[in-house]
Amino acid sequence: MTEEKKVNLEEEVKETPVQEEAAAAVKEEVVAEAATEAKPAKAAKAKTENKTEEFDWASLEVGRDAYSQKERGDLEDLYNNTLNTVSEKEVLEGTVISLNKREVVVDIGYKSDGIVSLNEFRYNPELKVGDSVDVYIESLEDKKGQMILSHKKARATRSWERVNEALEKDEIIKGYIKCRTKGGMIVDVFGIEAFLPGSQIDVKPIRDYDIFVGKTMEFKVVKINHEYRNVVVSHKALIEAELEQQKKDIIAKLEKGQVLEGIVKNVTSYGVFMDLGGVDGLIHITDLSWGRINHPSEIVELDQKLNVVILDFDDDKKRIALGLKQLTPHPWDNLDAELKVGDKVKGKVVVIADYGAFVEIAPGVEGLIHVSEMSWSQHLRSAQDFLSVGDEVEAAILTLDREERKMSLGIKQLKEDPWANIDTQYGVGSKHTATVRNFTNFGVFVEITEGVDGLIHISDLSWTKKIKHPSEFTAIAEPIEVVVLDIDKENRRLSLGHKQLEENPWDVFETIFTPDSIHEGTVVELMDKGAVIALPYGVEGFATPRHLVKEDGSSVKQDEKLDFKVIEFNKSAKRIIVSHSRIFEDVKRAEETESRKTQSRSNKRAMKSVSDNIEKTTLGDISELAALKTQMEQEEKKDK
Repeated sequence: MTEEKKVNLEEEVKETPVQEEAAAAVKEEVVAEAATEAKPAKAAKAKTENKTEEFDWASLEVGRDAYSQKERGDLEDLYNNTLNTVSEKEVLEGTVISLNKREVVVDIGYKSDGIVSLNEFRYNPELKVGDSVDVYIESLEDKKGQMILSHKKARATRSWERVNEALEKDEIIKGYIKCRTKGGMIVDVFGIEAFLPGSQIDVKPIRDYDIFVGKTMEFKVVKINHEYRNVVVSHKALIEAELEQQKKDIIAKLEKGQVLEGIVKNVTSYGVFMDLGGVDGLIHITDLSWGRINHPSEIVELDQKLNVVILDFDDDKKRIALGLKQLTPHPWDNLDAELKVGDKVKGKVVVIADYGAFVEIAPGVEGLIHVSEMSWSQHLRSAQDFLSVGDEVEAAILTLDREERKMSLGIKQLKEDPWANIDTQYGVGSKHTATVRNFTNFGVFVEITEGVDGLIHISDLSWTKKIKHPSEFTAIAEPIEVVVLDIDKENRRLSLGHKQLEENPWDVFETIFTPDSIHEGTVVELMDKGAVIALPYGVEGFATPRHLVKEDGSSVKQDEKLDFKVIEFNKSAKRIIVSHSRIFEDVKRAEETESRKTQSRSNKRAMKSVSDNIEKTTLGDISELAALKTQMEQEEKKDK
């Protein structure tokens, strides 16, 4: 036992008579301990002098223990009660008994004091001797016999317990907002860094987070993640309860048509959210102004105070529709009473759609110009082809309904109708240059001038070409020369022709492509039913498969040039039927015919000779007849 412990024990037991007895016992114990330390030396000496003498250990024990077992137990209990019972990983409260530039000595009532690094008290520069601090016992005794404490871990442990307690009891706590972070703020709560989401700072959206940095505010703990030791706090939760009561009071008094004062809470592309004192309402963009606006920010700004009227709300009164423009007179009520159908008005294009354009002739008063009223043309196009947003236009009033507050306008009425004098400008037989606008299977729609349209039938495109579809002959937006064939004034349509610009070449073809005439042609298209043959002068003929066989038995091929014989010419149907096979077939047929004619003449001469001599024939002439017969048979074989 060290001298320091002996002095301490003597001082601790001086307060009571029992302690005095204990002190005396301690003194005797110290003396006995000294004697015990001396006796082994004497015993060793005696053993050296007389090795046969045995040491009496029992008598030594009797001499040392001057107390009974009960007395000794009481003294041990008295001694143990003067010290705290502590264990590692425990948080206790201690007292600072000294500190220097590196360490702080803390007394926790244990047999030895603990050491804490001064760095752990950086947050408290005013720390002094005598202050009470929480410490965490990391180790009761290190290699040097020193107890190691941690104030930082004690704070963290205490803070975590305190935060959990605040969550369980729904307690209001204070925290210091340290800095901003993504999506919110970092708050120091009991030494723990808690997260404050941006949506939980206030009941209204926050636009500037920086104004809260460095402030101490009240919070509620709303969520704790024990696995990651994350804490989420809310300031909004503190004021929601009060606002909820205000909200109930306001909702109970809501009525349609009621005018309330509100503050602009948020501005979106589709409307404005108003704070009516704890209750939110929406002013749709169409209810902000009688005139058209592109964005609500043109009318209102954030935090602006406005009077609004309640238009509607649901059964629970959670969705409230508000109006601003309803507090001012409707512009239609101030419209000039003298305005009537047929009058000309000026305005600005505010909206463009495919079907037309809306023109604002006064703030909140609009008229629709349908696309059909933009041009005399019968080809309906998009309104964007005629007007653009922002254009200043002049138009005529076509219809005016003050009760329904609707107006239709037209701009083509400001121009002369081209069909008014159609007979004079576009009479039958007149020639013009038109623009191709559209195709159909039966023809081409063209526009001679704006509002004057016509149709060229597919049969009136060309005298010579067989056209299956108009796209083979021309293209959209291409110019084309036409001649007026007929006028349909009632339906505002012209019947036009293109081939009529030239004389009918079939009058000439009739003299050239006569039946049995032979012309050189090119096979331009092969089909199952035959082939199209390109003939001279740009005309086409047709040959069936049996007329496409060559003399050697093979069939004609694509793009092959051959001679063709005209076997049919139909002027009214503009049809020419030709044949390549007929050329050599007719030659062969003519040769056979000529051969037969020659044979017939030879036979006639022979029969005549027989007839002439039959009367003169005698039995001696029979041999001559036989020779003549043989000669005739030989001639027949040669002919074959």
